[in-house]
Amino acid sequence: MPSVYIKTYGCQMNERDSEAVAAQLVAKGYSLAPSEAVADVVLLNTCSVRDMAEQKAIGKMQNIAADVRRNRPDVVLGFMGCMAQSRGQRLIDQLPDVDLVVGTQKFHRTADFLDDIFSGRREKIVETGAEEGSEAAIKEHILNGQQQPARVTAFVSIMQGCNQYCTFCIVPYTRGEERSRTMESVVAECRELVRSGVKEITLLGQIVTSYGKRDIPARDGQSAFVQLLEAVHEIDGLERIRFTSPHPKGYGADLVEAYGRLPKLCQSAHVPVQSGSDRMLKAMHRGYTRARYLELVRQLRGVQPAIGLTTDIIVGFPGETEEDFAQTLSLVTEVQFDNAYLFKYSQRRDTPAAAMPDQVPDEIKEERHARVLQEVNAIGRRRYDEQIGQQMEILVESPSRNNPARLMGRTRCNKIVLLDGSARHLGQLMDVKITRAGGFTLYGDPAILNLE
Repeated sequence: MPSVYIKTYGCQMNERDSEAVAAQLVAKGYSLAPSEAVADVVLLNTCSVRDMAEQKAIGKMQNIAADVRRNRPDVVLGFMGCMAQSRGQRLIDQLPDVDLVVGTQKFHRTADFLDDIFSGRREKIVETGAEEGSEAAIKEHILNGQQQPARVTAFVSIMQGCNQYCTFCIVPYTRGEERSRTMESVVAECRELVRSGVKEITLLGQIVTSYGKRDIPARDGQSAFVQLLEAVHEIDGLERIRFTSPHPKGYGADLVEAYGRLPKLCQSAHVPVQSGSDRMLKAMHRGYTRARYLELVRQLRGVQPAIGLTTDIIVGFPGETEEDFAQTLSLVTEVQFDNAYLFKYSQRRDTPAAAMPDQVPDEIKEERHARVLQEVNAIGRRRYDEQIGQQMEILVESPSRNNPARLMGRTRCNKIVLLDGSARHLGQLMDVKITRAGGFTLYGDPAILNLE
């Protein structure tokens, strides 16, 4: 059977989709190749949130077509994911070497499409149509065996799509409307993962807090999403639960309260604010105000004072004035985020913001991005330095990416910790003393670990 290499761009949802496609292909007899240089099939799982992400994927495919196809003309090349959904046939028109384009609701058919190509039944395949039930079609994970070592953490997709329609965002057009899996299927997948050795599960959704809004009624004041958190929390052997990415509107009193009531729910929250200006928030169609966002932060810290808070921020949205930007900068200073993901506004075709007047010049976007980045980094350094000398629980996940001689784990508030240790510590919960901090990374003292 052929070998497959999958390269993933973008968010954790894309990572999860790539895992699921890989698992499906392995189940069909395919093997996973270590690089595109030796693979029989090369698939790029793409992102459309920013134009830069699309251009990066297109450039990568052009290079692969030029280098790999020159020596191995039978290699199958394909795009999956959001850019594939958005561009469809245009990708093959632009890049004739591409054989396969798979949209976001067709991931589970990738193996069938490849079979069709290898058997000669079809030469070029573009599949981007909607498919009912696609949100529940892929549940497999690769966990053990020769294909991949045992996993300590895992992503579980609980829904697809988005109904928010923020004016800057292409996701509702590439992922479709919200569709939630049944609670029973999510819990069953989580239980199977834990049985395989997983200790921490991250629940994924485009707006994860919207889970089940249409299909699952509130019970005893608990939203469908909080009901799901409670059900996953009951799984024996599971140590930690995280979720991403929520929307500030999804943080009702029941979810805030859950942070203090469910011990397995980690004390971390990624709450995208996008802007500190009410005028910009309204133009973005975000559905909350600056005051409401700050009140949410106050509530979360009231329940969990040490909660790790991160956010997304867009600078240079159409019509953003210096005063609007100043309000974003002041919100960053007031909230004191542990970290923030910063984006320069990128026009996305067919989104309302792309046609808005007063588009901000690139040089102003660059300047504002640099200013807010400087503030985020300064706050982050101070907040990470405050952890020095503290004893913190980490879950040891893997060898460090940059130095395999070290181990990498995360605190409950989602800070990365590097420490010395060996393979037998993988998957263990450990208390470490933080000795130093740098670059949004903490370093733990192994001297207090039980290394026997």
